[in-house]
Amino acid sequence: MNENLRPALDTIRNGGRVAVLTGAGISAESGIPTFRGQDGYWTVGSREYHPQELATWAMFSRHPERVWPWYLYRRSICANAQPNVGHDALVRLEKHLRDRFTLITQNVDGLHIRAGNSLERTYEIHGNLHRRRCAESCCPEQWAIPEGVSTPKRNGTLANDDPALLRCPRCDAWTRPHVLWFDECYDEEKYRYESSLNVAVQADLLIVVGTSGATNLPMQVGAIAARRGAAIIDINPTENPFSQLAQRIPSGVVLTGSAGTILPTLVDHLIHGSDDA
Repeated sequence: MNENLRPALDTIRNGGRVAVLTGAGISAESGIPTFRGQDGYWTVGSREYHPQELATWAMFSRHPERVWPWYLYRRSICANAQPNVGHDALVRLEKHLRDRFTLITQNVDGLHIRAGNSLERTYEIHGNLHRRRCAESCCPEQWAIPEGVSTPKRNGTLANDDPALLRCPRCDAWTRPHVLWFDECYDEEKYRYESSLNVAVQADLLIVVGTSGATNLPMQVGAIAARRGAAIIDINPTENPFSQLAQRIPSGVVLTGSAGTILPTLVDHLIHGSDDA
């Protein structure tokens, strides 16, 4: 820790509100490949699809039977992964701060919830791989992936019974993964868009963990927090838009390294108000 963390420590001591924004970096330490990494590509026959092609409404509306196996495969990877010490540290921080804590996550793996962060204070702004909803929007409900659905192998296909299991229980249309696709927009009902912006307005401290800043809403959150004078701490092994943002403001701190290495110690300091920062 270093002297630049004083504003963040003072924020906690004085009853300030803390927002945490997490990206793929925190889950990579649990063994979940990043979205655009090699495991993001999918082969159907002789054709290789890139994530930016598969993760779209346009592709799903034409070929749901090609898109679903990719998501079911990725879901199996997430289901087999375990929360790591970085996730556990954020659970401790929420328990300490309670209503002064909000977690905004870009990750769709559900590991924050499995670790113990509350549904009430966790905004999954890109959705959750373990849930689905009607592709025709006949109702707002979300459902778990049904038992009995197959787990395709890498570059695999749906089993014969899967299409029937993946139908909407209301209207019998296809259901779709509850995720935000590249050709879709954030909204409040499904992805907590306005709520996330409100959190940024109210935050006294923003902690950014393992995100590259490649999507719009997280960057808006960072820009709003900085403009309103919040302290910003960026934790990332590499330089990114949030580290650049933190470097431009008086109360910004850049901690270079992995979430699993830095976050537990940082949370200890924030909770206990160590004078050694």
